[in-house]
Amino acid sequence: MPGPGRAPLGARGEEAAAAWYRAASYEVLDRNWRCAAGELDVVACSADGDVLVICEVKTRSSGSFGSPLEAVTPAKQRRLRQLATMWLSGARRHGRHYGQIRFDVAAVTRGDRGVLEVEVLQDAF
Repeated sequence: MPGPGRAPLGARGEEAAAAWYRAASYEVLDRNWRCAAGELDVVACSADGDVLVICEVKTRSSGSFGSPLEAVTPAKQRRLRQLATMWLSGARRHGRHYGQIRFDVAAVTRGDRGVLEVEVLQDAF
């Protein structure tokens, strides 16, 4: 359970990651998609619609506890793959198909003066 002040930072981090994808000409299809098995932070697709991206966003107020990229464990990766399959089931019902699925991790850290810095590791796993 997030402590006081962490939930708003996490939401800001997810918005910053979604903005990164939009600036890179991706279409953000879903944010905070939830089901009983968990949540996908950002689901996006490439401008040509061929590449589906599932992005796990990790936001930290500083680098004191290591890189946010280190927080995506093998167990979390397995869960994200399962969630992607569930998300795709619904997408296929709506007639969308993707040639490639990519799993990214967005590391968002609060820099000087509270500015969020986004680093996206594409094809992270």
